[in-house]
Amino acid sequence: MSAATHRPYNVLFLCTGNSARSILAEAILNRLGAGRFVAYSAGSQPKGEVNPHALRLLESFNYKIGDFRSKSWDEFAQAGAPQLDFVFTVCDNAAGEVCPIWPGQPMTAHWGIPDPAAVEGSDVEIGKAFIEAYARLNNRIGVFTALPFASLDRLSLQTKLRMSLFERYLTLWVALCMAAGIALGFAVPDLFAGIAAMEIAQVNLPVAGLIWLMIIPMLVKIDFAALGEVGKHWRGIGVTLFVNWAVKPFSMALLAWLFIGWLFRAYLPADQINSYIAGLIILAAAPCTAMVFVWSNLTKGEPHFTLSQVALNDAIMVIAFAPIVGLLLGLSAIIVPWETLLLSVGLYIIVPVMVAQIIRRAVLARSGERGLQSLSQVLQPLSLVALLATLVLLFGFQGEQIIAQPLVIALLAVPILIQVYFNAGLAYVLNRWSGEAQNVAGPSALIGASNFFELAVAAAISLFGLNSGAALATVVGVLIEVPVMLSVVYGVNASRGWYERGLRKPVTQLRDPR
Repeated sequence: MSAATHRPYNVLFLCTGNSARSILAEAILNRLGAGRFVAYSAGSQPKGEVNPHALRLLESFNYKIGDFRSKSWDEFAQAGAPQLDFVFTVCDNAAGEVCPIWPGQPMTAHWGIPDPAAVEGSDVEIGKAFIEAYARLNNRIGVFTALPFASLDRLSLQTKLRMSLFERYLTLWVALCMAAGIALGFAVPDLFAGIAAMEIAQVNLPVAGLIWLMIIPMLVKIDFAALGEVGKHWRGIGVTLFVNWAVKPFSMALLAWLFIGWLFRAYLPADQINSYIAGLIILAAAPCTAMVFVWSNLTKGEPHFTLSQVALNDAIMVIAFAPIVGLLLGLSAIIVPWETLLLSVGLYIIVPVMVAQIIRRAVLARSGERGLQSLSQVLQPLSLVALLATLVLLFGFQGEQIIAQPLVIALLAVPILIQVYFNAGLAYVLNRWSGEAQNVAGPSALIGASNFFELAVAAAISLFGLNSGAALATVVGVLIEVPVMLSVVYGVNASRGWYERGLRKPVTQLRDPR
């Protein structure tokens, strides 16, 4: 896989019947990897015809379906067959079977995808299963096509091709950690109260430590020499700033008034209505900082853009947070928790960037790019473990509240959810309309949707008190931050093909440091 390889990479997707999943994968890669990859599909026991649901789905996505056929994998083991570079099994049966001897000694990996053809029920239910299989394959193939093949040796590339257990079942781990956090917070409240009390200026130190473990692996990948190229993505920067500061606080004010002040008023404590609305506005006026690095990494977003955009947001927040909150709350003076703001920026941005760059330079000096890749492979699982541990803590801190006030928390979550999806979708579509690269549009949408919850909670407590409805509303934002943003990550990854097909003009890609 050297840089001198001029021909496209040949990729074979295998499943038992070669009628559904492998056909979808073949179609997706030939579209996403046009010019760099040539995809084929085959089966160990081919059915002889392509599943009609697969063909209908592909046709609805404007694929030409006339050339797809179900065939045996023996075609690719005989003389004259294409020299394969990669072979992927997409069903568990094919993964366990003895394969032919492939010409060219290709690298292999298993991407297990549930069989949509095995789903029984109505056409709608079966169609939904095929869409889900397509989305998962589209996401995985998008990641595969973004790999820097020329700079990776065979062993590290083989490692990157494998879908880790965390990656395959991340949604399940998130749900389990949320449930575990609630249960533990209710069962041992004193323990979590003690951990929650370990804070300075409303910044919880154990959570800060976990966020370090989450973001430093991403920051290590950043080459500061490439930050100068970020100006090429002025469209993405403009879209993110517009959504963060001209749309997000005002849309939340409208949603808060609509749902909390009107639709849900009868189900909430009357004396806390205005306080709830205030808390939601404070939450929306503080764009996210550190956690965005995690979301950007999960979408294979451009890390230099993410870092520069977060730094720009922090600079604007120092000036704009108080006036926007004051305007929307009708207050003449806002008490900005400067200690929280400055400490958070230092803890979550400045210090981790410095630590990561020290590590990066030391590893490059000692072991070069190969050493940096090896370190990233070691750190990446640690980052995901820290993400899950953070979930346990956040839900544990509020375990008693969740069980005591489930209706209030559920109702407060509604405008937050709508606001997240609205702003993420708006940023994503505006980037697509403007012709921005997908690996910039993803982090732009995520930055536009997420919140700086430490600042929001601290500001709400400073203005309205620890036991106020405003404080509770910002805490609800904390609780739903991780699972909701993971769903946005999934949407960004699943829509990669749709995004790239609809760009208005050519895009400029930054070089990928991974």
